[in-house]
Amino acid sequence: MQPRNMSMSGVVDLAAVKAAQEAKAKAEQTRAEAARQGGTGAVAPSDLVIDVDEAGFERDVLQRSAEVPVVIDFWAEWCQPCKQLSPVLERLALEYNGRFLLAKIDVDANQMLMQQFGVQGIPAVFAVVAGQALPLFQGAAGEEQIRQTLDQLVQVGEQRFGLTGLTVDPDAEPGGAALAAPQAGPYDATLNAAAEALDAGDLAGAVQAYKNVLADDPGHPEAKLGLAQAELLQRVQGFDPQKVRKDAADKPADAEAQIAAADLDLVGGHVEDAFGRLIDTVRRTAGDERDKVRLRLLELFEVVGPEDPRVVGARRALARALF
Repeated sequence: MQPRNMSMSGVVDLAAVKAAQEAKAKAEQTRAEAARQGGTGAVAPSDLVIDVDEAGFERDVLQRSAEVPVVIDFWAEWCQPCKQLSPVLERLALEYNGRFLLAKIDVDANQMLMQQFGVQGIPAVFAVVAGQALPLFQGAAGEEQIRQTLDQLVQVGEQRFGLTGLTVDPDAEPGGAALAAPQAGPYDATLNAAAEALDAGDLAGAVQAYKNVLADDPGHPEAKLGLAQAELLQRVQGFDPQKVRKDAADKPADAEAQIAAADLDLVGGHVEDAFGRLIDTVRRTAGDERDKVRLRLLELFEVVGPEDPRVVGARRALARALF
């Protein structure tokens, strides 16, 4: 399976936000399933470094990345810098004790994966977090640089994707049940159909599919997020961006003008601009107009995710503006 979204930098990358919620739900599901079966969910230290090929990539990397950040080491037997870097990564995988999983891919035996990741030379190190791939570094980097990069990766996994890592038990059986893929959830087929509709531009179909899930499970996190995304895209679909921007500039206290501009801001990845615009509008308006702006801001919080630090800060600023 081809890796998706080779960069996590543009942050309201809606696909990455969706993947965050999927990852959290699947990680919780996996832990719950392990507990139901009477297991601890622990892995053996030897399971922290694995060899991966094209056949097992989806299972061993993409699916596992819903539980823990997966660092990929592209290497080859003839590559001398690889022989310097790989032992360092393997040692750090053990030292970090389950905070990331190291997947080693021999490029000579897995040319397709090398091409899909756009690897130009080896050693090359990538990561996959919640199904999202991103480059880390290329070449035999120094250990201090590697540690800094891994620390940032672990932080992103925990704060943005809710990935707390693997529990490591020296007495656990290597390759045990803890490595099993998460079980399919009751709404997976509907959610997959919704995601496919979203990717195909069928926004009405995506909205309806997410609403179908929420009708049965009003608190379903992935469906709530997906619906917020689909409705946002649906709202901006017919916008004339230049007109929307001009109206917002000409009418700073007009709730509808500022709401439309904030939607455009968010779709363009300008998260702070969208939040700041609506908070300023809350200060300038009153009554029903103010409430309309506040409600739209809360909807945009759902799109970005409640744990995002920008949402946390904006919530505080909104409270100050209201009270």
